[in-house]
Amino acid sequence: MELLVVFGRLLFSSFANVFQKKLTHHGLHPFFIVMASYVVLGIICVPLLWTFNPFSLSSVFWINIFFAALLDMAGTLFLVMSLSKTDLSVFGPLNAYKVVISMFLAMIFLGEIPNLQGFIGIGIIVLGSYFLFPSTKNISTNRLLNLLSDRGVQYRFLSILLFSIGTLPLKNAVLAGDAISTTVFWCLLGLPLAAVVHAVFLKDNFIKDYEQSKNHVYDFLYLGILIFLMQYMTMIVFSQLLIAYSLALFQLGMVLQVFLGYRIFNEQHFTRRLAACLVMVVGSVMVLQA
Repeated sequence: MELLVVFGRLLFSSFANVFQKKLTHHGLHPFFIVMASYVVLGIICVPLLWTFNPFSLSSVFWINIFFAALLDMAGTLFLVMSLSKTDLSVFGPLNAYKVVISMFLAMIFLGEIPNLQGFIGIGIIVLGSYFLFPSTKNISTNRLLNLLSDRGVQYRFLSILLFSIGTLPLKNAVLAGDAISTTVFWCLLGLPLAAVVHAVFLKDNFIKDYEQSKNHVYDFLYLGILIFLMQYMTMIVFSQLLIAYSLALFQLGMVLQVFLGYRIFNEQHFTRRLAACLVMVVGSVMVLQA
């Protein structure tokens, strides 16, 4: 049963990224895409409020779910901005850096120093990412520089950082409540936060994006359903497994995203990126085991 939940989560997450990227190709701003997807999530979640008693939830739950929703909403904004500027087959493998960032956060705030295997794992992840981009006309060492200087990659790292920090309050929220209540309020709290961000930074673009979005109603509907299912599956995994093991299982989605980028968006360098992805998976597992 646990394996079905994990693989379901991987599928829902990967195909949600596909719809997010498709919508950016239609010229919609990432901030509008995020806000509109939260609107669909809100429509899904309001009826679910009658399946549990919100007033029985503790203050620990409310504090943690607020910060989890805030961090994840901000992470989603950078995630969609990343998808608008970089290939899905690059975006996916970069998820391996989530375990690297989590490890450094643990070093800084918890004093957890990894052993040699952990640092070797980081080296393997960096080595794998080195081959995500082909070499330029200059020396081949420009590959890593090209990767780090790419704006889409930078947005991806920011989203990973925010999601990694948000993992702790999210885990605390699901332990204080349950999977369904955490998912519902993660969605409902994220909506006003996304609306505020859009109103502050893109209020003049709303009418243009709204009119254009009418041609893609079904894409937004599918995206909202996929995000809801992904988040619910995530909460089930978090409630039953340690965060480290959960993140390790989620790394498997990188391979699927490389394949989807090749098949749906005709992205180049499939063999290179698949090989780089597999190397980064090995590095991720080594870091988590350390």
